[in-house]
Amino acid sequence: MNKQDLAELLKYSSSQWLYVITWNNVLHQVITPFRVVVLKPVGMLVRGQIMWVEEVKITLNLTTVFIVEGSAYYYYHFDILID
Repeated sequence: MNKQDLAELLKYSSSQWLYVITWNNVLHQVITPFRVVVLKPVGMLVRGQIMWVEEVKITLNLTTVFIVEGSAYYYYHFDILID
C-alpha cells in the first residue's frame, strides 16, 4: 500500500474513536479517551496498569497505535476496558 492509498483509507477513519467487537460479538464504538489495561510491560508501563488512550493512530503498515500519556504504543500491548 502506498501513501496515496493510505490517505484514501484514512478519510474514513478518526483518531477520536474506533470500533471493537466485544467477547459476545457485539459491535461497540469506543470514543477517546478510553481505558485500557497493559497486557505486557512496554516502555514505562507495567503489566496490569490501567491507562487512558488519548488518540488512536495508524502506521503505514496499517497497525493500530494508541497514544497513551503522549507516547505511542502498538494496540496489542493493551486490552480495551468496556463498561
